[in-house]
Amino acid sequence: MNFSDLNLDNRLIDAIDAMRFEACTPIQEQSIPPLLEGHDLIGVAQTGTGKTAAYLLPILNRLCSGQFEKDAINCVIISPTRELAQQIDQAAEGFSYFVPFSSVAVYGGNDGVRYEQEVRGLQLGADMIIATPGRLISHLSLGNVDFSHVSFFVLDEADRMLDMGFYDDIMKIVGYLPKKRQTIMFSATMPPQIEKMAKTILNNPVEIEIAISKPAEKIDQSAYLCYERQKIGILSDMFKKSALKRVLIFVSSKAKVKELGMSLRRMNVNVNEMHSDLDQKQRDEVMREFKAGHIDVLVATDIISRGIDIDDIQTVINYDVPHDVEDYIHRIGRTARADRDGNAITLVNEKDLFYFTKIENTLEKQIRRNPLPEGLGEPPAQHQSARNNDHRHSNVHPGTRSFGNTHHSATEKPVQGDKKQHSYRRNRNKSSKTN
Repeated sequence: MNFSDLNLDNRLIDAIDAMRFEACTPIQEQSIPPLLEGHDLIGVAQTGTGKTAAYLLPILNRLCSGQFEKDAINCVIISPTRELAQQIDQAAEGFSYFVPFSSVAVYGGNDGVRYEQEVRGLQLGADMIIATPGRLISHLSLGNVDFSHVSFFVLDEADRMLDMGFYDDIMKIVGYLPKKRQTIMFSATMPPQIEKMAKTILNNPVEIEIAISKPAEKIDQSAYLCYERQKIGILSDMFKKSALKRVLIFVSSKAKVKELGMSLRRMNVNVNEMHSDLDQKQRDEVMREFKAGHIDVLVATDIISRGIDIDDIQTVINYDVPHDVEDYIHRIGRTARADRDGNAITLVNEKDLFYFTKIENTLEKQIRRNPLPEGLGEPPAQHQSARNNDHRHSNVHPGTRSFGNTHHSATEKPVQGDKKQHSYRRNRNKSSKTN
């Protein structure tokens, strides 16, 4: 289905076209129509399935109708992290480029000037607030915000917020909202606490579940349980034992990309790096060199986990465990392409065991553990106990569950992630609003 087939305002369609979106993803195709009709909704979908557009577009479409209070907060979106809040705010900017609309992102970790800007935006009544729970409660407790006209309430990545201990904060925020509102919840998983929250704050919701894509069967997945300091020794052992070529190594930050690149060069590994400090011309050159086989190993952040299209990558190494299951699947999906075999190896330190266990739960398999190379010592003690303590629950339940009278179920093929959106300036049609 194309976006033009949906009952969206022409100005939104123009923005979608300008951002070069083409067809709806499954979560968008199934979520947008019931949301346009005003139903509450709970969506179970992984990161990268297009869920941000799935709720932003129908909300913006309804706000375009002119039926809602002007110079008042009409929509509140809660995000677990400031990074996601920023991404949602940027997406709202793009989609609303041709309509009179204002939004303000509210999150901690910034200076006093930014806080004052938040206060002004809240008090002037930005159409949409995108906030982290703690920062929003701070503003609420100080009387900086009026929620009496809120018509839309969205919880994005609800399971992650609960993992971070935000349940009480969310319920406190709900207490400030009007009882008559449209409530939307998206979560990658559906543990019991999420079901409990859904029954408390949603009214007879439509439920949509998109099955997570699974890695190709031909990928041999394994892991090393280790301390952070043991990781470089594990890599050294790998490269000593075999002449590894066509290798992608994913790390969590550009600083670690540079550090690991230097360490591998000291081992005489033919390596190059890909990270956000490189301009587009430099990135293209690195990719050309890697595709041509002039580079054996490429160390990168997730900047290329979804976009790289090389069929003969033999090994993917997760030097750091990705915190989202979908990121893990996209990373290791760079190998075993075109009916080839491939290896995916993950180095799991004691801090990342929680995220690695979530990956195993979602994939419904235990990934094989490799013994540490001789001379590196023992893995962390908590790793040993964690392997014997099977307290896991299934993260994605098949079929549909009963929250209300309307149900939707989907078992789609792996879906393509959101396309990178173009950067647009803030819509200034409401010049009195501060963002």
